[in-house]
Amino acid sequence: METGEGRPGVAATLRALNGALGRPAGLWVKESGARNLRHRDFLAPRAALSAAFTGGQVPADVVPGVTSVGGPGVLAVRGCQETPAGLAVQVRRPEAFRRLLGSPSGPAPAAGAQAERVVLHCPALRSPGALRLRHLRPLLLADHLAQLLRAQGVSVCLVPALTEEGSREVLRQLRIDWPSTSGSSALPDAISALKQALGRSPCAAACEQAPGTAALPEDVICKVHLKSFVEQQGLMGYDPNLDVLLVTEGKLRSLAELQQAVLQCTTEGQGKCCSIVHVVSCEEEFQQQQLDLLWRILDPGAHTALQKHLVCGPVKVTNPSSPIGADQYFQLRKHQMYEASVMKYGELAQDEAWTEVIDTLTVAAIRFEMLSTAHRSQITLDLEDSSISTKGTKSGAFVMYNCARLATLFDTYQRAVERGTYPPLPPASELNFSCLREEGEWLLLFNYLLPFPEVLQQAAELPPPGKGIRITANTETVCKFLIQLSMDFSSYYNRVHILGEPFPHLFGQMFARLRLLGAVRDMFHSALATLHLPPLSQI
Repeated sequence: METGEGRPGVAATLRALNGALGRPAGLWVKESGARNLRHRDFLAPRAALSAAFTGGQVPADVVPGVTSVGGPGVLAVRGCQETPAGLAVQVRRPEAFRRLLGSPSGPAPAAGAQAERVVLHCPALRSPGALRLRHLRPLLLADHLAQLLRAQGVSVCLVPALTEEGSREVLRQLRIDWPSTSGSSALPDAISALKQALGRSPCAAACEQAPGTAALPEDVICKVHLKSFVEQQGLMGYDPNLDVLLVTEGKLRSLAELQQAVLQCTTEGQGKCCSIVHVVSCEEEFQQQQLDLLWRILDPGAHTALQKHLVCGPVKVTNPSSPIGADQYFQLRKHQMYEASVMKYGELAQDEAWTEVIDTLTVAAIRFEMLSTAHRSQITLDLEDSSISTKGTKSGAFVMYNCARLATLFDTYQRAVERGTYPPLPPASELNFSCLREEGEWLLLFNYLLPFPEVLQQAAELPPPGKGIRITANTETVCKFLIQLSMDFSSYYNRVHILGEPFPHLFGQMFARLRLLGAVRDMFHSALATLHLPPLSQI
């Protein structure tokens, strides 16, 4: 069967292989380890075959069916054979190189079933005083998630708008792209409407100060019984300690801002409902649940019923002498990055041109430190450990270093072309990809270039509405992907000489490798863009 042209993908190939076995269940797995990839690319494990077929015997007509799979996005199969491990498939690798490296670079927005419009609400920006580390984590996560969603064609609205000048400067240093205050003239009317809704709500009651109790804050408007509302509505997932909430002007203003964001989204979406995700630290989860319920009480409707909470685990600091703010954290990591750069590059690192490089490396170190752990898990920061600011293989600086190596490679090649040492890179259609036989070349294509669009799509997936209010997202996926990519690219690049002697009989392999690494470079750039990290041309 002829395979469909266009960009192949992992999911499409796995569907075709499962279809060839006559089983909709996922029997096949994609290999990723270098050792197994020497012999096979996909495997239907023996245990899965035993469960799917009587006595584990695969029907005789199955193997020919597997070798002839095809269709849009399906990798062509070179061979399929029974092995002790199971049914093993190897794809036609030169054709896979041609189809992937000959297609336009960069992943196209994927069509998903998720909402087309999302409001991301980060209550950390309403906290009084300087931003702390517990505020920084949900902020960085919301910023990254917004970029991931936009890459999938989703319209994102970020709330609340920035008002504090100090917060604005910290976010600018960290390259967090957040809207500033708009001074919407509609907010006073929205707050007034919420007050009227309070007056009509059976859950609300006037605040009466009991004798001998502390005076209530001046801005308290009334109290609302949350617990009885939760019980009446049969809501699940809320803290059982939620009881009575004292409603203030500030809380109503927060709801009004959310309402305005939802109104903007639904207007742009021609009346379609949007999803609302509260990205919040575990320390502030209780307060956000209170606000969530207050909004449901005052503004019942589809949008408030679709509220979800994405909760970040705590950020702990080892041996803190005193609480550290986000700005102090940035300055500390920047100083460590500067010291590491001076140690490695000497006086060069003190040049003005390095200021931007060191700033970018600092942001990369912080973003990877905060985002490469699953958002539900605790992060422990060792502020005295400067290894986060060096080329340690788990750091953002290591990723940026390898991206810069690619920039240097193509700059060196381009200058050699201008001198007449090498000819210009021919179009992909004129290249012979069968000369790409290095183990590392197939690793880069099969483990990274092939699944990259699906990696971005999975990282942006938000679970569909269901029972409970907490959701999880795979926000650590991109950082982990970039770290592993950098390790495998570095291993390959250290082992293989790309720009060889300028002999015509060597140009074919050099061109094919340059085309492969050009696609890897573009993939680095696309992934780093979701972290608001510009690629560096030198380190």
